[in-house]
Amino acid sequence: MKTTLDELATLIAVVDGGSITAAAERLDQTVSAVSRTLARLEAKLGTTLLQRTTRRLELTEEGRLFLEQARRIVASVEDAEELMALRQGQPAGRLRVNAASPFMLHVLAPLVPGFCAAYPQIELELNTSDRIIDLIEERTDIAIRIGTLADSTLHARSLGHNRLRVLASPAYLAEYGTPQQVADLTRHRLLGFTQPDSLNAWPLRHTLGEHYAIQPALRASSGETLRQLALSGAGLVCLADFMTRSDRASGTLIQVLVEHTADVRQPVHAVYYRNTALAPRIACFLDYVAKRMNGE
Repeated sequence: MKTTLDELATLIAVVDGGSITAAAERLDQTVSAVSRTLARLEAKLGTTLLQRTTRRLELTEEGRLFLEQARRIVASVEDAEELMALRQGQPAGRLRVNAASPFMLHVLAPLVPGFCAAYPQIELELNTSDRIIDLIEERTDIAIRIGTLADSTLHARSLGHNRLRVLASPAYLAEYGTPQQVADLTRHRLLGFTQPDSLNAWPLRHTLGEHYAIQPALRASSGETLRQLALSGAGLVCLADFMTRSDRASGTLIQVLVEHTADVRQPVHAVYYRNTALAPRIACFLDYVAKRMNGE
């Protein structure tokens, strides 16, 4: 008996999900069905691919080697399906996108219904991470990165820029007052990032330049967490426009130190590994997002 594509996909789903239960949810199957498929695959190969304990699954050496080939085979089939779809004039296939949670929530998620309607044969898989990921290791087609790019091994496409502003809630300003000068910030609660520390250099003109290095009273790893803290009146925050556009429009966050704010804009790039022609499913997604980010 020969190995089937479904068996390969099941193995990949189990490893990527970290458990049979997670794989079952992803594949829309029962746990018992996934277990049977794994057992059948190991019986066909005559070897153990996964060591099962009560707490986790771990690949054997044979499993690690087989998984590498399984990924290549499944990727080749997906590419072949995409080629066939292209002959019919429609980009198709699975598209894995990774972005920091604020960008996913405020920019990408609202665009998904329209994109799926325009490209029904593309199967989107959206993942969030507030750290820089390895695209190959995480099996990701596109990662959205905000700020200056450091990895020259990646191809990149600019999706636009977002201005940075210092903001606070009306409740916070009513209780602690509105800063009039940059020096006034020493008397306020400032909300900053755990890392990188460059995000804690606010675009404010003062006697030493156009960047003001803050000492946060409270730090968080996610911009969305900082946004929620600012909305609740926890302090002043500096965030990109894509996160706060609706807050500023509704008045739940108010920009401060407007006259002292330098026009600093964070670049937004999509990065991907492609050494030849860009895959149509990737190209159409980038075109769709870029047009809407730039108001076209």
